[in-house]
Formats: sequence, C-alpha cells, structure tokens
Amino acid sequence: MISRKYERVVFAFFMSLFMSFIMSFIISIINLGFVDGFMYKWMKAFGLAFMCAFPIIFVVAPIVHKIVHKLMKNID
Repeated sequence: MISRKYERVVFAFFMSLFMSFIMSFIISIINLGFVDGFMYKWMKAFGLAFMCAFPIIFVVAPIVHKIVHKLMKNID
C-alpha cells in the first residue's frame, strides 16, 4: 500500500484521471460525434486534459476543501 503522506498526490492523480477521462469523452462526443478515428482523437484529448487536470487538482483541491469546511454547518 501507499504511505498516508502521499494521500494528496494519490487523490489528485485518481481524481484527475477519472474526471479527464469522462469529460474528454463527453466533450469529444459533443464536438465530433462518432467519426472515423474517434478513439485516437479522444485519447489525445484525454492525455492533454489529464496533463492539465493533475496539477490543477493538486493545487485547487485543498482550497476547495477549506471553502467547503467553512460553509458547512456543525450540528451537534
């Protein structure tokens, strides 16, 4: 297993992997439809999206976590 000290990196990796995979598919379908070479075009878009998404999520996720934490109401 992976050490807890790498949790932020592992979270950013998997979140960006899944989100860029799904979003690149949806956007590719919307923009292109199922054309010849769709898989290649989608995988190219996915690769580019993942390269952007990983560092963005790594930086933004802790900020979002703090915002959500401040917005949540404690009910005890």
